[in-house]
Amino acid sequence: MSLLSKNLIQWHNQFGRKDLPWQIKTNPYKVWISEVMLQQTQVQTVIPYYLKFINKYPDINSLANSNENEVLSYWSGLGYYSRGRNLLKTARIIRDEHGSIMPSCLEKLESFPGIGKSTAGAILSLGFKIKAPILDGNAKRVLVRYFKVEDPIDLAKTTKELWNIAEENLPEKECNIYTQAIMDVGSLICKRRNPDCQSCPLVKKCISYKEKVQDLLPRKMPKKSKPTKDLYWLLLENKNGEILLENRSSKGVWQGLWTFVGFEELQSRDDYLSKLPKGYQLIEKGLKLKHTFSHYKLDIDTTLIKINEDFQDFDNNKMWFNRKELTGIGLPAPVSKVLNHSI
Repeated sequence: MSLLSKNLIQWHNQFGRKDLPWQIKTNPYKVWISEVMLQQTQVQTVIPYYLKFINKYPDINSLANSNENEVLSYWSGLGYYSRGRNLLKTARIIRDEHGSIMPSCLEKLESFPGIGKSTAGAILSLGFKIKAPILDGNAKRVLVRYFKVEDPIDLAKTTKELWNIAEENLPEKECNIYTQAIMDVGSLICKRRNPDCQSCPLVKKCISYKEKVQDLLPRKMPKKSKPTKDLYWLLLENKNGEILLENRSSKGVWQGLWTFVGFEELQSRDDYLSKLPKGYQLIEKGLKLKHTFSHYKLDIDTTLIKINEDFQDFDNNKMWFNRKELTGIGLPAPVSKVLNHSI
């Protein structure tokens, strides 16, 4: 056992997190759901979503037998919605091809939608207690600083080097404790900014700390500026208090979710307004919000309209929903923000 893994395991026995919801009566399914939710998302943000999701879908069969619209409704607000869609796809594969039993083979797990090498390693290590490396963001940061890896972390050669380091330091026993420990140290102590080095169990052998460069690592390649796209929404409410939404059937970040009727050009929204029954009521104009994705930014301009006469948009992807029904469908976070504003 390396000194790194030994110190991490000893630290975890005294200070590590042991009462997170997915650690209680844990199993490979719970580990899988939590690991996918924790991708790009903080623990405290994930907890309420996890509890709600696991209460609805306590096992593989309950998830596999659901539908995309319902699953996304339980994912609404977490972002990166392809994660939710991939959970459903993988649950169905496990149900149909593996008798609803999560495989304990690294290669098989990696072949499933949405499960990469690190997530597969976490499922094996934490769920099955089988020796397997992980390399999530927290583990990367710990290893980069401990061994003073100076190359940008987002280079392929750096990733390969870190996987080698992760595998070399993986203990033969207590791999589940080691895995949780390195994630905990990265999350609680070896943080991106202002790491608490004095509380770190690795500080005595940490090369970056010795050379006082821990705040400079990990390095990343310079980021390109994100382009900005415009989006013009119409929040249409009819005389019955129902909201008109359209389903994003085309591929994209909001695929399968329900949004307001949207247009990329202001003139297109004005043309649509001209087709509405006369006598509609303008509730609010110029309600603006911004939303950031991984590759671009979105400037959203929303107009709220109350329609006092019967109106039906016969496009197959549009439907009227009453307020209660909105809780059962997948909505992007900006849609929920506008709805909360308009209530």
